[in-house]
Amino acid sequence: MKDKVRKGGGRSQAKNGVDGQTGEKDAVCNKQDEGTAFPVKIQGAGIEPFEMQVLGLWRVQDAVMNLLSRDEVSPRSSMSLALAGTTLDPQAELQSIKGLKPGAILRLVEEPYTAHTARLHMARVLELLRVSGPQDALREGRSPSILETLTHTHIPESSSPNGKSLKRLLSNTKTETTNQDGAPPEYLLPGSLDRPLMGLLPQSSQPETPSYVKDLSLSCWNPSPGHRKLQGDFLYITVVTMEGRRCDITSCPKGFFLNRSTEEVFDPRPAQSAPACHSLADLLCHLSSAFKQTFTTLKNRSQLPPEEVMPTPYRTLSWLGPPCASRIHKNTFSRLGLDELVSTQAPDWNEDLQVAKDLPVGSLEERLQRDKALLQVNSAFIRAVTQGAETVVDGFVEPVHGNPEDPAFLWGGLFMSQGAASEMFGGERGRRAAQRLELKGVQAYNNIEGLQILHTLPTAIVDYRGVRLSAQGLAPGLEGTEQDQALEPASRGLLYGVHAGCQESPHRRRLLEFLALASKSLCIQKHVVVAPGGKHVPLFTSVDAQGLLGADGRFYVLDVFRTFPADANFCPEVETETQQISGDAESSKSSEEDEEKKGCVKEGWPENYNSDSGLPKSFHHGLCRLRPELLQAFIQHKHSQFSHRVREILEENGGFEECAAACDSRATSALRAACKEVGSVSDIIFEMRFNPSVFAPGVSIPPSEDKAKKLQERLLREAAAFIITHQIPAFVEHCLHSNEAPMDGATLKETLSQRGINLRYLGHVMKAVSQSEHKERLRHIMRTVVGEIFIRSTRRVFNNFIQGVDIPSLSAAVSHFLCSLLVPNFTPAPVGEEPKKKSRRRGRGAGASESTSWSMLTGAELWNLVCLDAGETYNISDGLGSGPNHLVEHYGLQRVSLLREFCIKTGVQLRLRDYSFNNLNKAPIGPDDVLNIFPVVKHIHLPTADASTAYLAAQTSLHKGLLDQTHKQLKDAAYLYGRVCDDLNPEACFCQSLLAKVAYLRGKAAEARSAQLKAVVISERVLGFDHPNTIQQYALLGVYMFAGGETALAQKCLLRARLLTLTVHGEDHPYTATLDGCLGFMLTGDLQGQFLKNALRLNTSFFGTTNVHTALTHHLMATWMCSKGDYRSAMTHEKEALTAFTSLVGEEHSQTRSSKEFLCTITQQAVKVERSLRQAGPDCMEQPVECLTPTSDAVLELMVLVTGIRKITKSDSFREYKQKHKELKEAVAKELGLTVSNGRVTVSAEAIFGGEKSSDQEAGCGKEAEEEGGRPAVEDASEGQQEQPVAQALVESAAEVQANGHVIEPAEQNQQTDGGDSDESAVASGAQVKIMNGEAEIRAETISAAPHKANGSIANGETESDTTLDEIKSDEINGEINGASDTSVSPSALKSKSTWADVVSNAAIANGEGVIDTAVNGVADAVTTNGVAEE
Repeated sequence: MKDKVRKGGGRSQAKNGVDGQTGEKDAVCNKQDEGTAFPVKIQGAGIEPFEMQVLGLWRVQDAVMNLLSRDEVSPRSSMSLALAGTTLDPQAELQSIKGLKPGAILRLVEEPYTAHTARLHMARVLELLRVSGPQDALREGRSPSILETLTHTHIPESSSPNGKSLKRLLSNTKTETTNQDGAPPEYLLPGSLDRPLMGLLPQSSQPETPSYVKDLSLSCWNPSPGHRKLQGDFLYITVVTMEGRRCDITSCPKGFFLNRSTEEVFDPRPAQSAPACHSLADLLCHLSSAFKQTFTTLKNRSQLPPEEVMPTPYRTLSWLGPPCASRIHKNTFSRLGLDELVSTQAPDWNEDLQVAKDLPVGSLEERLQRDKALLQVNSAFIRAVTQGAETVVDGFVEPVHGNPEDPAFLWGGLFMSQGAASEMFGGERGRRAAQRLELKGVQAYNNIEGLQILHTLPTAIVDYRGVRLSAQGLAPGLEGTEQDQALEPASRGLLYGVHAGCQESPHRRRLLEFLALASKSLCIQKHVVVAPGGKHVPLFTSVDAQGLLGADGRFYVLDVFRTFPADANFCPEVETETQQISGDAESSKSSEEDEEKKGCVKEGWPENYNSDSGLPKSFHHGLCRLRPELLQAFIQHKHSQFSHRVREILEENGGFEECAAACDSRATSALRAACKEVGSVSDIIFEMRFNPSVFAPGVSIPPSEDKAKKLQERLLREAAAFIITHQIPAFVEHCLHSNEAPMDGATLKETLSQRGINLRYLGHVMKAVSQSEHKERLRHIMRTVVGEIFIRSTRRVFNNFIQGVDIPSLSAAVSHFLCSLLVPNFTPAPVGEEPKKKSRRRGRGAGASESTSWSMLTGAELWNLVCLDAGETYNISDGLGSGPNHLVEHYGLQRVSLLREFCIKTGVQLRLRDYSFNNLNKAPIGPDDVLNIFPVVKHIHLPTADASTAYLAAQTSLHKGLLDQTHKQLKDAAYLYGRVCDDLNPEACFCQSLLAKVAYLRGKAAEARSAQLKAVVISERVLGFDHPNTIQQYALLGVYMFAGGETALAQKCLLRARLLTLTVHGEDHPYTATLDGCLGFMLTGDLQGQFLKNALRLNTSFFGTTNVHTALTHHLMATWMCSKGDYRSAMTHEKEALTAFTSLVGEEHSQTRSSKEFLCTITQQAVKVERSLRQAGPDCMEQPVECLTPTSDAVLELMVLVTGIRKITKSDSFREYKQKHKELKEAVAKELGLTVSNGRVTVSAEAIFGGEKSSDQEAGCGKEAEEEGGRPAVEDASEGQQEQPVAQALVESAAEVQANGHVIEPAEQNQQTDGGDSDESAVASGAQVKIMNGEAEIRAETISAAPHKANGSIANGETESDTTLDEIKSDEINGEINGASDTSVSPSALKSKSTWADVVSNAAIANGEGVIDTAVNGVADAVTTNGVAEE
């Protein structure tokens, strides 16, 4: 794996400086660093001299840390650097040190140990010796990486297992056939109902951890006596070597030495047989030859890529554990005591986080260091929270006070509590909701850019054994002296809030200024509430929030769980008022006050809204809030209404152009009228803000705010109704046409959240799908939604169930619960009776009865509890049926999929084995199968600002078809992600995947393969080995491996993706058709047709006959039929494809012409075969039929289309753009005196770039050139000798990004295929490839970001490249293509009309900074002035 992933972007490029695959320099920031990089020689400390590259910006301690991480130095520690005999200051910058120049010799100097650094050194040695075994990740609950095991080729014993031999063996697999060992097992074939789990986690190819010593522990003579402590003895260690020798070692300031102590006699004097060593590993090498040999092998072992071995910042749980529950090897080092070493002082998590947040951000390097420090602190905080939750819930920590309803705990610098169950918020459900909303509020304030001075406490929530704990760092004390303690809280630091009191101070004014800025970003309306004392208090936040000045001098905002506005669909006040008004209507009260109140209450709800949707209604808790994504989409919707209404009013008052030119009162009146109609909080500009205190129980708003309150109530009702009337139908429509629809609960939640749909609306989503006329085509969505409802209701029942179980019975209780849940008619009688009988014989009947009370829960009782919760929470009547069989038979849910979802959401880990739920006489899951219960943590996600900015800029460039610029920006983003999070981040995974696609479209298949390998590993470790994104990454990796000729590995990747799909969702999903279409061309014989027919069946059932997915599958079938010689069937399928393409994209589209020509080729070949059969006569029955076998390039192009790397659209904007591009190119060429031939301008590279060498050439998507494996690409042409077409990458490689992050749309290619009648088969096959890769148009869905923000950054990006003809015309051309495309209604869409109202609204929008939200795989949807717009 080292060799396979070393060529990608990221950290490796920072070390190498130049990418050997592409010949391009790395990211812009890396180029800047390279300007001050220089080599130095490292000597001393008993190591072999070596050379190392350092950066002038590094401090000396940075260089030391880099040195200690190198294999040549590890595991040494406590080192310093010296130059010319002088020890360097650790805080000095290298570039400021006199005499330090390239080639200088730096010596490593061994520094004396302290008691603390000696323990750190031993921990470092043990970390090196504790090489993670193949099952260690599973035992710790972490998601493993399977890619290395999947692609591993068995290495002969005679060969050395290094990277070169592995690469050679993998290269040999290019010629292997899939018949030998690549035939898929039966459970992976279409139609199979078996779902074995053993194949999910194959046995690792890595060897088990070797044994270094028999035992390593603290000596019985610890602690060192006083007289030895005064002589420098820190502690004593006992070692038992593999040879059986027992040694006692002393740790002292100089290092480690062998003493003369034995088990019976204490003699701390140094022994004469071994020298004193600064490193413990060096001393052990002297004492044991076996240790020396094994340790040398360990240091010389082949290294896996960093993304495979480095720990992830946050633990991604694996719901499956190792097949063997017990350890297969003992922990030799557990008795050394280092794991249990607890610092004498608990860490101050808040101070650590705020210090990292206050780091300077002036330069790129400083921002990267700050982001990395924040990530390290937060990840350490989450690890402490995980450990603290287990310690607290398991009963090892006593509460700090005796309140049983709200116990609070202090542990490891953490304050952990369950929170008070307030009846006003809905008891236990309200308490959990408050904890979740507090975390979201903290996340919202952390996401505000440029407001680092407003601080929040480090926060996380953790669910463990049915208990939810909220964990926070300890808040700093309030600012003030001891004399101030007698004063009111406000004078001691509480500056803001309902209970802050009346005060006026510079600190308060400054805090109010920061809160006002924050309210602008969060779209919060300034409002007034009545304090408990009757005083009117103005607020910029929710009513519960408090602002204080801590003793550390920082401003903090706390209690932000009601930051977002209330959801009017589930507010009890709304329902009460509605019922009251309806009662007034029935009694025919006609007073003016009642009429006004009636109109006020109903204002905002659509007509017949209550009868159609059943909303508003009450909910289990009173903390139903709107998501920020919903607010942004709603603001965009209202802005569209505002712009259209302004235009309509101006047209009514004399015409739009006349009013806009006159700039008189008519325009102002139009703005005022439009603002009033759409509900703008301002009467002259469009401004949308929301009051979080409206519809809040227990909050009083003064009468003076009645007008503003009524407006806010109207807006919140409209926003709540917007979910039902717009967002849910848009989600259903998206799923209807996407082959990458949600596959499990995680992706369903993510997709709904992007549209601002809370999970309490799952019942309404289910209703919308069931009422759709295409509900049969949406059956996979219905299946996923019903499964999510079932599992979430089950989790709530499980939380109550597991809290009453004692620790010794946890495994049995969990297994009993799962059997009762998934096995129909499961009865617990044998489980409960037999223990009672045994216990009576032993005289412990009463105790057994108490401990097994949980076993009385029957399957019917559990099912009733789950259905009751689902009905009350999601408002579904009998949607779950009478038992698990109903879910399986009616919705097609799999018990294995339900088991996986339950374990992921509750933290339960099961033993890896195959589970059968069909045997009613035996429990399928036993107590021994439940390996562990892990805490499930939800935490703050810290942004990587610079990397995300580069990534979003790359997506914008990709929308415009600038592949070269996109590739450069993606390389920048990959480097930045590597610097901050070592690529172990979901966004880094999406970046690598998009980089692979862009590299492939540029003709760099080898680079695409390298980047995709990294994307798969990151997805497995960060998102999960069976996450739907991992499935997609495996499928794309299969395509790139096939492009490189590695057919066997490509088949393994696609079969792996199919296995995961079958486990996660089942076969009945649109993405299964994508996988089967690719597998159909990799397999041979009848299997090929079996997979292709299944793909056609699935696509037809999900998308119908006139759909691009179905048409492509028909084309695949036609190609396969031609390879068999069945031209009659091939003609039938190709006719279906031609009909679909004609209906979808028109007769003039390149794909339609390609299909038509291929149909003609099939017809000609059929006629030729028929003629040859007639000429052979009736006696020659064995006449072989000539077949049209597709070439590997043709198959590759089909796979690229099927997997969505390129897609077919019906937009004609690209055709118009290309014509304008051609005309402009001719005009520019004529002006420069260049020659134009056949519509192309050609000029030597030297003439364009001024002699600058370039190893890359702009290449179209379908160009063919000689490269490894014969894949289509252009690689490393001779600089200055080969002529290259200019202004070509933009035309030939235009692409589009969808919500799943896939690159689509190949550019039109002017390729012609020559051939004669002598070889019609070859001509037909070749023509198919060329035409398939021919003209396809681009749908340029513009990113409607705020023009002053997004477009400006792209303009800067465009002007960075070298001077070519592409750049001379880039600004004009980009405007043309974006103007010709179909765009959603947005503020930027009005720019082409030059509306005066648009200019005014854009200039004065209060919350006008666009924020680009990230879609399922990290790719942004269309973004407008106020946020995310619907495509």
